Amino acid sequence: MRPIIDIDHISKQYDSGTVALNDVSLQIEEGEILALLGPNGAGKTTLISIICGLVVPSGGTVRVGGHDIRRDWRAARKMIGLVPQEIALEPFETVIDSVRFTRGLYGEGPDEAYIEQLLRSLALWDKRQARTRELSGGMKRRVLIAKALSHRPKVLFLDEPTAGVDVTLRREMWQVVRELRAQGVTIILTTHYLEEAEDMADRIGVINRGELLLVQSKDALMGEFGKKRLTIALDKPLAGLPAELQDRGLVLSADGATLFYDYDTRAERTGIARLLADLSGCGIAVRDVSTKQSSLEEIFMSLVEDEPAESQEVPA
Repeated sequence: MRPIIDIDHISKQYDSGTVALNDVSLQIEEGEILALLGPNGAGKTTLISIICGLVVPSGGTVRVGGHDIRRDWRAARKMIGLVPQEIALEPFETVIDSVRFTRGLYGEGPDEAYIEQLLRSLALWDKRQARTRELSGGMKRRVLIAKALSHRPKVLFLDEPTAGVDVTLRREMWQVVRELRAQGVTIILTTHYLEEAEDMADRIGVINRGELLLVQSKDALMGEFGKKRLTIALDKPLAGLPAELQDRGLVLSADGATLFYDYDTRAERTGIARLLADLSGCGIAVRDVSTKQSSLEEIFMSLVEDEPAESQEVPA
């Protein structure tokens, strides 16, 4: 099946010489949630802006639903909804009129039943006659999402959609995202809340310094890069590690009461059984043992921490 978004060797260099994207290729399947992660200035917003037709690439092609974003831009853009980072709304326009107006820009006729359903799903129905300048920041962001969905797009871009909103709204937004995915909408999101990506995404892409470092399913990424940490609570604190345990990769806590041991879950042998036996052989009594999987945040940091961004991403 043809991907709904086909990004083929996209590059972007600005007149200043800044290279925002360097030969990025990516295929996004219909109905999936792709989380695009990267530090500030990595190229995330530039890539989204190119796909949405807001920035012209220096090279390469992008197709949305088979439509080239430059040659067949009208059909391509009609398939896309975008929730930008910046909150830009007409301050004196009412919520419902703002959403109606955006729907009209895409050539869609009136559909009051759908507009009501959309506003209710985002808890905006009671605010439909309020002017946008009267809304809180979180409510304004809901309006942006409603506007992006006003024409029933097949692809939805969420560029830092929960930045600056409260926990309740964040949960409501992700419930809407789940419902949209269930309806077949393809969702591409950028977020600094990595627990959201870990919870929501089917695949995760990591971009840094304008280059796409990897794109993998979340489970495969966690399996390939994720490690587990064994935490061993000791019955009595140690002044230091015995000589017999110095080369076992153990880390002793500052208070001497806990040992830490990182191991690869994919290895044929983790060495845990032997380690516990060696502890017993050294006369070290264990009070408790627990394990913890590496988080997506830890994996992400391990990928980008050795590649500091040299360029600044130019806002669309």
